[in-house]
Amino acid sequence: MELHPNPPRMVTVVLALVLAVVGVALAWPVEPLLALLAPVTEPVAAMGLPMNDTTGFLALLASSGLLVAGSLLPGI
Repeated sequence: MELHPNPPRMVTVVLALVLAVVGVALAWPVEPLLALLAPVTEPVAAMGLPMNDTTGFLALLASSGLLVAGSLLPGI
């Protein structure tokens, strides 16, 4: 099986960028970005996902993984 890298779709790139910004804002507390995330913090915390630095690092990892998957797997 041979993988042929393709450019990821635009929705994949946008989602990866959003995850990266959220990850940076949470992993290294950036006050202006945390203020933008404030309306989302309560609904996400109600689902059981705390908005802390661990979640930020996981969002950064997911961002990179999404871009890799988007370039190697067709249709993502």
